[in-house]
Formats: sequence, structure tokens, C-alpha cells
Amino acid sequence: MASITIDKVRKSYGAHEVLHGVSIDIRDGEFVTLVGPSGCGKSTLLRMIAGLEPITGGKLSSDGKVLNDLAPKERDIAMVFQNYALYPHMTVAQNMGFSLRLRRAGKAEFDEKVNRAADILGLNDLLERYPGQLSGGQRQRVAMGRAIVRDPSVFLFDEPLSNLDAKLRVQMRIEIKALHERLKTTTIYVTHDQVEAMTMADKIVVMRDGVIEQMGSPLDLYDDPDNRFVAGFLGSPSMNFIEARAVDPVTGRIAIDDQLSFPAGRLRTHAGPVTVGIRPEQVRVDTDGLPAQVEAVEPMGADTHLVVSVAGQSLAIVLHERLRVRIGEKIQINLPEDQLYFFEPENGARIRP
Repeated sequence: MASITIDKVRKSYGAHEVLHGVSIDIRDGEFVTLVGPSGCGKSTLLRMIAGLEPITGGKLSSDGKVLNDLAPKERDIAMVFQNYALYPHMTVAQNMGFSLRLRRAGKAEFDEKVNRAADILGLNDLLERYPGQLSGGQRQRVAMGRAIVRDPSVFLFDEPLSNLDAKLRVQMRIEIKALHERLKTTTIYVTHDQVEAMTMADKIVVMRDGVIEQMGSPLDLYDDPDNRFVAGFLGSPSMNFIEARAVDPVTGRIAIDDQLSFPAGRLRTHAGPVTVGIRPEQVRVDTDGLPAQVEAVEPMGADTHLVVSVAGQSLAIVLHERLRVRIGEKIQINLPEDQLYFFEPENGARIRP
């Protein structure tokens, strides 16, 4: 195991800079998820840590040892790729033990390490099969087994579940997290799926356009986002945003249009336009509130998901009950004052009353 320090790391392809001085401290044994939309630089950063991409600027170190110019094989880091990268002509055992063969390990060491990884991942009955005879989930386990056999100080995962169906993704998330709890190996995991980030990580690093927007524990980022981007990226369904025209300092109410307004809570001193955020699960269907028209109804069993229109703006609602409403029906909703977030309309920065 090892700690990883990423200090003002930059990456450029010619004149195009894709990482703009990224800094992250990753503790020994920590599970860190790099999350963000496609093209934000998270996979590029992971490949730089692995040594598969050269570093343009800054410093990358592990336990104080600078890694910038070290070859991948000298970094004691194992990477699990999105496409598994298995050799089709090799058995499961041969694929898992490939790194051992490269360094000419003896048969006893090969068998011991491959069987240990197979025990951890439940692959004992598949060791003589070929990748073409395996399901997607089994292939992913083999790729993970190949990394485990190396007994690295750091695991890197590059969107490893993106090729799996929804049910299998849930199962593999649980297995990867259980693997980390068992091995305690420092893990850096790249995904664009915020559900994976929220459920697996000790620390989430939210990236956009080559910079870090915010980092912290999953619940810290969910409850206390620094800006509209982070607030909207974490959570499913994502946070609602209402574009409001003004805050009346006398009544302390936020106006949506000439007729509709709602209590601003703590935001009594802010003048001018404001973006109001509220999580779907915090919106209440009430008998006294803002008039809304139902645009969509999704019965989810115990929960009901709605999309409603308020003054031409769409809001998602998650109700922990079975509500029988129809599309086009008029209802009223309430936005609890203590559950509101406020953002600058122009740059999305959080307004903290």
C-alpha cells in the first residue's frame, strides 16, 4: 500500500492543455473516485499515474518517491481497464498470471498467487476457460485478478463497469468495494457515473474541463456543494434548479414571476437574480404552495417519481409514497426553506447566506 501525491500536475497535447495544475493528496489505503463528464481529464490523469501518459508539468509521487520519469513496470501500480484487455488465446489462469510469467516466476509461486486471487474473486471453477467462454462480469473479475496477482501498492480502475448491464454493475460495485475492504490497497477509480462514485468512494474528486471543482467525502459533497455544477452532478435524480428573478428584502420571498413567489429562508439580503436549488426528495406535494402541472409520472413501487412544471420550469420530485396523479393534473408543491441552495446565475458559485 502507498499514499499518492498529485502536485500541480498538468497535461498538454501540443498547444491544447487538458489538465490545468491538478493537486490531490490520496492517503494510504484510501478509495478515491475521480468523477466528471466525458472529456474532463479524469482518465488522462489516471493514465499519467500509471505511467502510460507522460506528465507535462508538476510532480507525481508515491510515499515521497517521485514517479514522473519512472516506467510503468517500476511504479508498483496495477491498472484494470474498461475493455478488460484479456488475451483471447490464454486461459483464465494464464491471463491472471501473465505478469508472473514475464518475470519468470516459478510454478509454485504462479499457482499460489493465481489460486489466491481466484479464491478472492470466486474464479476457481473458471481457471481453465478462455475469455470467449466467459460473461462480461466474469471477464471483469479476471481483469481484477490479474491486478491482484501483482500484489501492487496501488490499484487503478478506468471505468471498469461501463460495459456491463445495470444489474451486473450493482453486483460488481459491491464486489469491488468488498475487495478494497479486504485488501486495504490504495485505490483510484475513474467513472462518469455519480452513483458509482457515491456508493464506493471514501473521497470523491469532481472534475470538469481539466480542473477540480471540489473534493471531499460523498455526503459532504452531496450536502454542501461549492457550486451549481457539483450540486447538479451528484444525486439521482439530480438537483432541481429554479431561475428566480429577485429577492424581496421586505417580505423575504423569492419571485419566480410576477405572480409566483416562495420564502427565501436565510437569503434575505441578496438583491437581484438568483438560481435556487432543491433536491427532488425534499420537494413536498402540499395543499398550500406553488401551483404546478404534472408532466410525467413514474411509479417505482414504494416511491413515486414526478416531473412537474412551475411557471414554465421543470422540477423533478421523489415521493416516498404511492401517489395517484395523472399527467396534466394540477397540484401544489412546497419548497422547504431549510432545504434550499442558492447559486449565482452567471458563474454558478454557491451563495452562502
